[in-house]
Amino acid sequence: MQNWYNIFPKNTGLSVYIWIIFCLLPFYFIFRLSSALEITFGIIMILLFFLSYRLSFISNGRLVYLWVSVEMAISIGMTLFYGYVYFALFLAFFIGNIQSKIGFLLMYVIHLITTIIAVCYSFIAQTELFFAQFPFIIISVIGVILLPITSYYRNKREKLEGQLEDANKKISELMVAEERQRIARDLHDTLGQKLSLIGLKSDLARKLVGINPEAAKAEMSDINQTARTALKEVREMVSDMRGAKLKDELVYVEQILKAAHMEFIFEGNATLTNTPLLIENVVSMCLKEAVTNVIKHSQATTCKLVIKELDEELQIIVQDNGVGFSRRDDDFDGNGLRGIRERLEFVNGSLTIQESEGITIDIRVPNVIKQASRRD
Repeated sequence: MQNWYNIFPKNTGLSVYIWIIFCLLPFYFIFRLSSALEITFGIIMILLFFLSYRLSFISNGRLVYLWVSVEMAISIGMTLFYGYVYFALFLAFFIGNIQSKIGFLLMYVIHLITTIIAVCYSFIAQTELFFAQFPFIIISVIGVILLPITSYYRNKREKLEGQLEDANKKISELMVAEERQRIARDLHDTLGQKLSLIGLKSDLARKLVGINPEAAKAEMSDINQTARTALKEVREMVSDMRGAKLKDELVYVEQILKAAHMEFIFEGNATLTNTPLLIENVVSMCLKEAVTNVIKHSQATTCKLVIKELDEELQIIVQDNGVGFSRRDDDFDGNGLRGIRERLEFVNGSLTIQESEGITIDIRVPNVIKQASRRD
């Protein structure tokens, strides 16, 4: 269930201000009556409805159905006595949030039948009032029919998406753990034996220096050869370890943007020739994080990626046409950007963010590692 302080329906095509009007409008229907008793009774019913509505959001188990039943009774009473049918929309939204399939179907059918009966009876008893708001009543009845179903299946989809995301995270964690174990085994098999051999031979050479210099020289020659062999094997192992390539990450980016129904615009060349592998790995992870945040938080329709490989630095620009910082989630400002900055600090990179018709993320990493290796 949603929190009680977030009870206005979302994703229904109506602004929150419309729902606020629906909250205030029943007072108009009540105060048009002349009887003080009817006005008092109507105000009590309104207050009781919103009290029950709040309690239904913070209750669990059978209490939920109790409060929904109270709300149904009040909604029917407001329709019959005051001609106010719009409480049925609030109920329709809440019923769509009931997670139990049996409970949802039961409440949905009861609410739909009682609403239609109350509306039909009111057309007979309050003909003039109901005909004056006939289009809105028809829309309300359509909302009672469709809103619970759309809310129910949207909540199911969001739940499945959350479970899928958790499963993907667990798979990623298992893959990382397995890769670490593989690297540990390779290092042990590659370096463990040879380092042990170097240690034994160095002890032997130290003992033979004063006794048999020629034998000590032979041992030190073996140490040198063993060290060279170990270094060669380590280099081969590192070369075989496939890092995150930018061109491969670009394929992934295009796929997830397509799945999110976003237009993808790319400028530049993803095949890098002047950038060290370490920097390419880091910026590939940063690019993945930036695009993931665009999909989660931007509400954009277009994502533009620019890659510029300059002599002194590598520049990557991720630009969207979304809502900007003012309406993005706190998670983007916190964990999203923090993760990118932490990775860039490792390679002396920088992160610049601009807001203009969306968000522009500018990532720059100097090629200091490449230059240093050339000087060596």
